[in-house]
Amino acid sequence: MSRFRDRTEDFKDSVRQSAISLGFNEAKLAAIMASFIIHKPRQTTPFTKSALKTLESIEALDQFLSKHRKDYVDRHRTTEQERDSIEHEVTAFVKACKDQIDILKNCINDEEASSKGWLGIRDTSNADTIAHKHGVVLILSEKLHSVTAQFDQMRAVRFQDAINRAMPRRKLKKVVDSDSTDASKPYNLEPRDTNGNPPESLRVKQELLDDETRALQVELSSLLDAAQETETKMVEMSALNHLMSTHVLQQAQQIEHLYDQAVEATKNVELGNKELSQAIQRNSSSRTFLMLFFLVLTFSILFLDWYN
Repeated sequence: MSRFRDRTEDFKDSVRQSAISLGFNEAKLAAIMASFIIHKPRQTTPFTKSALKTLESIEALDQFLSKHRKDYVDRHRTTEQERDSIEHEVTAFVKACKDQIDILKNCINDEEASSKGWLGIRDTSNADTIAHKHGVVLILSEKLHSVTAQFDQMRAVRFQDAINRAMPRRKLKKVVDSDSTDASKPYNLEPRDTNGNPPESLRVKQELLDDETRALQVELSSLLDAAQETETKMVEMSALNHLMSTHVLQQAQQIEHLYDQAVEATKNVELGNKELSQAIQRNSSSRTFLMLFFLVLTFSILFLDWYN
């Protein structure tokens, strides 16, 4: 047999008897008994709602990066326009999350400013709440920084791929130029007719070869310009993202510092309350001692007067 027994029904009976003894009517009694079955949902504050929304946005950004990682890194799966579209969406996601975190920080700052009295004295009743909110903002900033770091790695892979594609094209252009100059020489050594002019078929082939060489050079130069332009854009965007990540990290460090200060302030308030309680006890004991001293002194004077 189990050593433990469920006493819930006994507790309900005790509550019912107490309510009846206090004169509660049937409606109040039914509401009290219903509260044991259906609990009221806890009210969520606007700050908590905004923080949960921001967390959902960061998680959605992380899932978006995980879903399109291969499409963004592998250039054979998507085109440059599609990868630019992915990068634009990620940038918009990061900016939206950062704006939401800034809104939460402003709410905390406003609450801290409103908690101060007209003499600058801070109300310590909500110090723990403010410290908790600082911790929430710090966690959100760290999560956003980790997601942006993953995207930085993806862009670094794309940037390296663009560099690797641009370098062989430059070498290929030099090789094509040298081959075209070398290929133009042998045709001058071909047999000529009696008037010193090359045959008609050789002239047509040479013109076709020259046209193809020029077209290939134009195509290679256009591809090289596009690669250089993409490389420049990647460098600029990587620098901007690194700058944004640095600012996010600095904000996270500042929030952590504020959180430590809030925790330290809470400890100081607790120590101050203990000191005040001890001072009150000392004051009451000294007051009792003075009353006892005056009482003994009075009785002593009365006794001496009676004895005389």
